Amino acid sequence: MVEPVLSRLKKYLIANKTKHYPYPAYDVSLAENIHLHLVGSIHMASKNMFPLPQTLINKLNQSDALIVEAYITDTVPPLTNNPDIPCPPVKQRLSPLLYLKFKHYCQEIKLHYEQLDALAAWQIALFLQANQAQSLGLFPQYGIDYQLLQVAQQQQKPIIELEGAASQIELLMNLPNNGQSLLEDTLTYWRSNARSLQIMLSWWINFKPELNLKLPRTFRDDVYQLLMQERNLLWYQKLKKLSAGHYVVAVGALHLYGDNNLANLFKQQID
Repeated sequence: MVEPVLSRLKKYLIANKTKHYPYPAYDVSLAENIHLHLVGSIHMASKNMFPLPQTLINKLNQSDALIVEAYITDTVPPLTNNPDIPCPPVKQRLSPLLYLKFKHYCQEIKLHYEQLDALAAWQIALFLQANQAQSLGLFPQYGIDYQLLQVAQQQQKPIIELEGAASQIELLMNLPNNGQSLLEDTLTYWRSNARSLQIMLSWWINFKPELNLKLPRTFRDDVYQLLMQERNLLWYQKLKKLSAGHYVVAVGALHLYGDNNLANLFKQQID
């Protein structure tokens, strides 16, 4: 009985944070000579996070490919609604308390809330989140994954998508009730999300590996399971089927440090 267990342990990995980096990252070694450098990316970041740390550039230089959630080619994704699915005004879709928060946060980030009435709830949530990040001095052109894509393109490095932009949009479009829960969570955890962004920013500016990396809660359980945990499992299955080689894998930092995160899947699961 001991031998099969040992062989299975040997077959799949041992994922350890064996080396400290000046940014949030894990190294994972799998069977079949697959080596992953998992990077906790921030999709919108500040100007002082450009350029990328030289250590990360070196990792990319030495890699066989860059792996990202989606191969983004524009820093401003379009927000268009399906005209066949008319949406009621936001006021009719929120409780009185959440609607008050909605108006207050729109004013805080200098948005005219009436312009959001025609959008689906998930689109409103993304629009609010992006504008909140921008109000904190974060912009997509300084995002870690966006910068990595620019460097990889310059090097003509192969780029692999974990899911792709179209799949991400499809996931959001298929959320129950047009993503109502995502909108409600965006408003409920507004301050927590701002703190989370600031914490992730600090990891890249002044990373201290000895700290216990935790982020404030920003989703209810069912939304977290759908947007984070289920996608982590899909990515885990895809990554362990890669060809032999060295890969830089950039995923949102929430995917590496939350419950059932991607790094822990490699540590804990043995097929």
